[in-house]
Amino acid sequence: MKNLSGKKKRFWVLVCVAAAAAAMLLGGCGSKNKVKLDPDNPVTITIWHYYNGAQQTAFDSLVKEFNDTVGMKEGIFVKSTGKGDVNQLEESVRSALKKEVGSDEAPDIFSSYADTAYEIQQMGYLADLSSYLTEDEIREYVDSYVEEGRIGKGNQLFIFPTAKSSEILMLDKTDWDKFAAATGAELSSLSTMEGLAETAKEYYEWTDSLTPAIENDGKAFYGRDAMANLFIIGSMQLGTEIFKVKDKQVTLQVDRDVMKRIWDTWYVPYVKGYFSSYGRFRSDDVKIGEIISYTGSTTSAMYFPDEVELEDETYPIDYIILPAAVFEGGESYAVQQGAGMVVTASDRQREYACTEFLKWFTQSENNLVFGCASGYLPVKKDANSKEVLDKVIQEKGLDVVPKTFDTLIAAFDTVNSSIMYTNKAFQGGAAARKVLEYDLSDKAAADRAAVVESLNAGMSLEEAAAEFISEEAFDQWFTGFERKLQEAVESK
Repeated sequence: MKNLSGKKKRFWVLVCVAAAAAAMLLGGCGSKNKVKLDPDNPVTITIWHYYNGAQQTAFDSLVKEFNDTVGMKEGIFVKSTGKGDVNQLEESVRSALKKEVGSDEAPDIFSSYADTAYEIQQMGYLADLSSYLTEDEIREYVDSYVEEGRIGKGNQLFIFPTAKSSEILMLDKTDWDKFAAATGAELSSLSTMEGLAETAKEYYEWTDSLTPAIENDGKAFYGRDAMANLFIIGSMQLGTEIFKVKDKQVTLQVDRDVMKRIWDTWYVPYVKGYFSSYGRFRSDDVKIGEIISYTGSTTSAMYFPDEVELEDETYPIDYIILPAAVFEGGESYAVQQGAGMVVTASDRQREYACTEFLKWFTQSENNLVFGCASGYLPVKKDANSKEVLDKVIQEKGLDVVPKTFDTLIAAFDTVNSSIMYTNKAFQGGAAARKVLEYDLSDKAAADRAAVVESLNAGMSLEEAAAEFISEEAFDQWFTGFERKLQEAVESK
């Protein structure tokens, strides 16, 4: 290089210093996601979850694969433990975090829904995972799944999306075919809530007609799991966000016209016997022949029965998987559900180790392996396609149950064609969801029982149901329902 004047030398020195500083800064930004661990002295992290059966087997298998490969190389060892169902898991976590007598040591990672995560984050127990993920890594995940994990005023990520689900309509094809052949009913009628209610009425009347000597013995056509989803997603489809959350504060928006649509298309058919619920889940009701269709989680498809068991007869059935019905004229919102995983606040090494496992578990290939056994949807954008699923099945030699495969394909369509939605977490959210889940459904069950008594006493169906489905009855229910929701969102 030619000799430079003093001024030019000073200029190039400053340039070099600035470049070095920039390189250090960029290196620091990149390295903030990397913590040096010792493979000879691995960090052991514990995970509590609520998976069972095939789900737990698949999860444990993936944990072992991680430990034998990436974990061994990086110095991370994962121990997973099932803690019963969701409620039992939450109870165990709370006891452990509060260090109650007889409780286990708190896990490093545990499965959590948003309401529970919000409560525990407010107590200061959760780690912010944002610093362990680059923006490019975050962009690989379905946007709404990431957004669900951001709690509070900041942009922190407290819930890592690991496996999701939505809703579908499951139908007993064998009994549907008999009904359709006799009445001309079409599957397209099941695409809206209004069409579903009308079809259920026709099914009730058709099954009633099969025994002319016995009046009012028609059978219910449909049921649904998760009533809260009907209120939350139904409201979104019809233009109202029932829980509008901003900066941890919730505004309750209960639209009377929307509630009337839900009343007319769910409560009224239920009271008249067109819809019903008997067992814990609607798949149980299909199995005993009480209904032939239901709306439920994509993960419930693996429990859809292969046969119907009546008192005097058992017969095999086939299935049809359809998109969950939407309200006529409504926008194509679909429910986003399924717990993510949260990391207990500790030290940088442990939090980093936890995040490394979660990133590995949610790699498209690994996530789809889990989905093929559990029915859960993968969380990365590029994994929600039939082509990627087929590739993973072939490369891994997976034996996938046809119902699970068909459900995943149907759910991919939902994710890719709908607006996925779940309300943001807020204080009082769990209490408010219980109101949505049980208030109208408990009323419907009690009112249906009263209608059946009147039918047995000789009344017609219209006479027996009249007092329950009137405008006055709706107004009375709506007033109490709105008040209960308000009390719930204000609860501490």
